[in-house]
Order: sequence, then C-alpha cells, then structure tokens
Amino acid sequence: MDPGSVPDVDHVTHGGTADHSLVDFSTGSNPERPAGIAGVYESALSTSRRYSLDDYSRFRVAAAEFVGCHPEEVVPAAGVIEAMRLAVGVTVSPGDSVALPAPCCGEYAREIRLQGGEPVHVPHDRLLETVDPDEHAAVILSYPANPLGTAYPRDELRAFIDDCRRVDTPVIVDESYLGFTRLPSTAGLDGVIALHSVTNVFGVPSLRAGFAAATGDLGDRLSRARCTWVLSAPAVEVATFCLKQDAFLEATRDRVERERPRVVAGLDRLGYEPHPADSTLVLFRADDVDRVLHETRRRGFAVRDARDYQRLDSHVRINVRRPDENDRLLAALAEAA
Repeated sequence: MDPGSVPDVDHVTHGGTADHSLVDFSTGSNPERPAGIAGVYESALSTSRRYSLDDYSRFRVAAAEFVGCHPEEVVPAAGVIEAMRLAVGVTVSPGDSVALPAPCCGEYAREIRLQGGEPVHVPHDRLLETVDPDEHAAVILSYPANPLGTAYPRDELRAFIDDCRRVDTPVIVDESYLGFTRLPSTAGLDGVIALHSVTNVFGVPSLRAGFAAATGDLGDRLSRARCTWVLSAPAVEVATFCLKQDAFLEATRDRVERERPRVVAGLDRLGYEPHPADSTLVLFRADDVDRVLHETRRRGFAVRDARDYQRLDSHVRINVRRPDENDRLLAALAEAA
C-alpha cells in the first residue's frame, strides 16, 4: 500500500454534522436505536481492563444469522470502510483494473488506488449489463446504491455474480444500507465478499462495528489478513445485542417503507426530481443546491451535498427519518424551492 499514490481528488467527504441542534438528514443512520443499548454498553466497560478473546464467536454467530451465512464465514471489522480496505487488500494488486459504480462513495476508488489498482467507473444502472468480469481483478457494487438509494433486481444481481464466479473475479458488495430493507443479502454466495455495517441501521454509527462475509478461499484470505482485536469489547457487546433485535429491525423497516414513498412524492410535488429509491436514502435534483443547503440549515436541518459524488453536479441526498421530521424537512424544502 502506497499512501503517496492517492491523489488529492480522492479525498473523501462524509455526511454528518457536529451541530447537534440540527436534525441530521445528511447521514444514513437510523434516528432510533434499540431500547436497552445504553445498559449493554455500560456493562461492557467492566471487561475493558483486560484483553478479550480474539475469536468474536458470539458476534460472528449473531452476524451470520443476520445475513444468512455460516459463522465461520464472518470476519469482524471496525465498520464497512475497514472491511472495504480488507476486501480490496486481498483481491487487488498493483496494475489491476477494478470496476465500480458511478456515482458511489469516494472510499471505493481510494482503497483501490492504495493497493496500486486502477478504478474504472461504470454508470450504476448499466454496470451489470456492460461490465465484462474477465477484464477486471474485482468488481465493487453498492447494494442498495449510495447515493442513489436504488437496488439491483435480485435475479440480475445473482446472474452477474454467477458470471463473475465463472472467471474467478471477486465481487465486493457494500451492503451498508441493506438492513433498512427486506432484500436478501449476498453473504454466503461463492465469489462474493459482502460488507455490512451493524451500526447504521441500529442508530450508533460512531460505534464502528461491522463485518465482511465470504466463503472458501476468499474467506480464508480475509481471516488471515484482518487485524487482531479489531473490535473493542463495548463494540462487540453492543453490536451483538443489536443484531438480535428483530422487533426493532422490523419496526424500522416498516417505518422506512411507509415514509419513503411519502417523502419521494413530496419532493416530486415540490419540483425536486427525486431518484427512485429502495432504501432509506433518497437522492434528488435541485436547481440551486447552495440555496437548499442554506435554507434547510437555517430552519434546523442538515442535508447532504451530493455534489461530492462524481457525476452529480446538482443533487442533494437525504435519509428518511421519523414522520414529523420528514414533514418539517419538506416544509423547509418548499421554502427553498
């Protein structure tokens, strides 16, 4: 890995605001979190005076049940970005070409270049039908897509993964926002490295807990390459607790399924040209992004300037939140229209 090989244009800008007086629509994090989580975190502090075991067995079992794979296929990571670095690190060598969607997170191209590889951006909606897996060392997908919020049709995605597997081209699938949906995970499929954030859907993104999941040789390579003691004891305990909160997860998905079409319809009425969405993320076009950013902040909201993403020069991204917050944001956007 050569940090000097990463140009300044790959600097990654994240959503989120340090101003806690603002309602934060700029991140993809759940505004709710499971009851009892604070007690689990506090209890975990009693174990922090000593090193914990490095096998993370309870966490791996919970993660496997969450995505539908075997526990031995789960590799813990301190969030999806660390998992992405691990996945790219075991699949990409200097000079390799890697296909990835456009637009997408800047972290993808950054991690590829850190390994000496060359990112090849392909329009998200054409990637499955136009990319020849035999021409690339790996393919990175976002499912559902960030910032677009859409998901590939299941049958088309599986067919593409099968094509990649036949020529031994690994598919790295970022499923950071899949927990907000009822779409099936790609974890457990041969030839796939599925990346998951435990903490976005459970409302604690700064906890930094996630995992990669892969079968066979890919799984072995991830296990050998991962850092020792990659998760703190509080992160392990809280993440394991969260992964078992089925009722909370269902309530979250129900809320997102109710609110998303309402938000999209509201944006459409205001003339903002929303992109079709399958997850908690909603992207929309605005004639004057700076005005939207200014007016929403003035009224107490933070939204994501999507011009940070490649090929988006007039877009804003938001996250579906609680009904009253969504209504208030739409009212603020009406003033900014």
